[in-house]
Amino acid sequence: MSKARVLFLCTGNSARSIMAEALLRHHAGDHFEVYSAGLEPKGINPYTGRVMSEIGLDVSGGRSKDVMEFLGRVHMGYVITVCSNAEERCPIFPFGTQRLHWPFEDPAHFEGSDEAKLAKFREVRDLIDQRLREWLLTQGIPPRPLAAQPAHK
Repeated sequence: MSKARVLFLCTGNSARSIMAEALLRHHAGDHFEVYSAGLEPKGINPYTGRVMSEIGLDVSGGRSKDVMEFLGRVHMGYVITVCSNAEERCPIFPFGTQRLHWPFEDPAHFEGSDEAKLAKFREVRDLIDQRLREWLLTQGIPPRPLAAQPAHK
């Protein structure tokens, strides 16, 4: 049986969608092929890498991808938009792709000290993790626990 493909989509593919991709791959990668992309890829935000490494997930080998790399080339079972801009501008994926919208605040737009920015990225990471865990349970899939507990709660 083939795995369902999941694409997380946001504007820049620099934070939220990268986090969601890594988290779902960790929690249920044996059930899904997981991807992320952006409407206007900007590169992975350094804070994204920092907060993901805190929970034992390495995103350093990844890259921001354009949604056009997938559109019409790869059938997606789910396209999950993680920001309102992506929801409004999401292209139509063929073949009965199920679209879900899980809006999260963009931590990259947060202004403040280094520690305050890290706190915002952690907050968004934890909200994405919580939403993914809830969704997996509705799919009858128990999420795999994280190796490390989120820091700085």
